[in-house]
Amino acid sequence: MARLRFPVVLAAASGTGKTTLAHMLLQNDSALRLSISYTTRPLRGEEVNGRDYHFVDEDTFKKMIEANSLIEWAKVHGHYYGSSAEKTQELMGEGWDVLFDIDVQGGLQLKQRFPETLLIYLVPPSMKVLKDRLTGRGTDSPEVIQRRLEAANQENQVGLKDFDYIITNDQLDRALFDITAIVRAHRLRHLDRDKINQQLAGN
Repeated sequence: MARLRFPVVLAAASGTGKTTLAHMLLQNDSALRLSISYTTRPLRGEEVNGRDYHFVDEDTFKKMIEANSLIEWAKVHGHYYGSSAEKTQELMGEGWDVLFDIDVQGGLQLKQRFPETLLIYLVPPSMKVLKDRLTGRGTDSPEVIQRRLEAANQENQVGLKDFDYIITNDQLDRALFDITAIVRAHRLRHLDRDKINQQLAGN
């Protein structure tokens, strides 16, 4: 059925599980394509350039800002992150909804550019659980973990206030079910009603 395409933002504080859920959602929803962000942070673990992120240096990123080639960008935990405007428009023009695994700042920028953007914010069951998850990753020092927890409190306040839906990620399967249902419902809200009316009139 004819409908308008839109960005889907999945945002959360670091350690909440948004990247895991984003990949599960992509496997579960064939109408979605992932926006691969640009970042100035170094690779982690088994990340691959061009698959997980486009890793660039700070000078390159700033030139992209100056050229207005980013549809959204933000500086998070000392590193820049941003999404390609050209690639987003290309994917939506090809008929895909575009999934963004980004932070709350970027989500709100997208909402300004595309009012139909769907904003979903994930919260952990508790801040203690979030701290345990960050510690369990074994990738950050205690000082970095503390900074991430402080940032999480700020992000949570923005997400709880400004995002369309809030999902507690205590069980992955349940969270995925809820996100999938929300995306499907959003599609039904954004049917191209004029085009449907034309189709009905032509029958």
